[in-house]
Amino acid sequence: MRIAIHHRPNSNSSLWIKYCQKHNIQFKLVDAYANDILNQIADCDAFMWHFHYKIYKDNLFAKQLLYAIKEKTGKTIYPDFDTCWHYDDKIGQKYFLQALDIPIVPTYIFYTKKDALNWIRDTTFPKVFKLRSGEDSKNVRLVKSYFQAKRLIRKSFGSGFQKNSHFVRIKERWIQYRNGECTLKWFLKGIMTLYPFKERFKKEELGYIYFQDFIPNNKYDIRVFVVGNRAVAVKRINRQNDFRASGSGNMIFEKNQIDEKYIRAAFSLNKKLKMQSVTFDFLLNNDGHILLSEFSYNCGPKNSDKYPGYWTDDLQWHDCNEFNVSDWIIENIIKGI
Repeated sequence: MRIAIHHRPNSNSSLWIKYCQKHNIQFKLVDAYANDILNQIADCDAFMWHFHYKIYKDNLFAKQLLYAIKEKTGKTIYPDFDTCWHYDDKIGQKYFLQALDIPIVPTYIFYTKKDALNWIRDTTFPKVFKLRSGEDSKNVRLVKSYFQAKRLIRKSFGSGFQKNSHFVRIKERWIQYRNGECTLKWFLKGIMTLYPFKERFKKEELGYIYFQDFIPNNKYDIRVFVVGNRAVAVKRINRQNDFRASGSGNMIFEKNQIDEKYIRAAFSLNKKLKMQSVTFDFLLNNDGHILLSEFSYNCGPKNSDKYPGYWTDDLQWHDCNEFNVSDWIIENIIKGI
């Protein structure tokens, strides 16, 4: 058995390599961007690539390459089609979850300016505006009035939105610096970098508008990571004077802070989604029912030592702070070969 791994520093691939070295698993470092990638993996049984939405060239072909490898060679891949086809695509996720009759935060998408304007005349506010792609709440806004929604609609069907504008990047870095999540040097570097070269390739988001209902009285969300029959969870407290939990840096890891119903819901949902790894973000509606806000294959806390343990799909708790979610991923790949 040999596993082909595309290595990117500071990604899951570093942990997969360590796992293979520790357990004497044969592996081969390959270059997914090379023209001969199919030849490179020819003598391997599996191909693993932790691709990321922030890397422009990954978005050009990662899903297509992985699908081609699986369908035409029969090799085990990570992530597979069920796991990643909807990655960083909130529109695709919306239709997929509705088709599976999964409770989600009510979502409204319009593809013409006329339809969007007609809708906001009759709806209530506030609403939450999002872009199709992007994580970490960078492209999420609370829309408090008809006039604010109208401005967003005009821009959506006009000049469009930058996925990672300089202003938004500085604002997010300031929040992270204020919360002690980054150094002053890192924050100042973001100010000095006015127009990163890689952002030249990112097109504006336009031609649609995406709104969700605002669910009040949520002071936190619950994030659950599921890999196979194991899961970990964290309570993420909202940012100060903000409705968003992502990026707050204020997280609670204790088991008694996580209602078991979120774990049950996560395992149940993934039986429908059939994802090799998944991160669920849950909210509660006004009636106390669980709603799925977002999900992503990009799974795994990097600071696993902060988690006191994990659940298995029989809802049994296991005390343990020496585990790694990335290890679970490669263990399941090995089992599937």
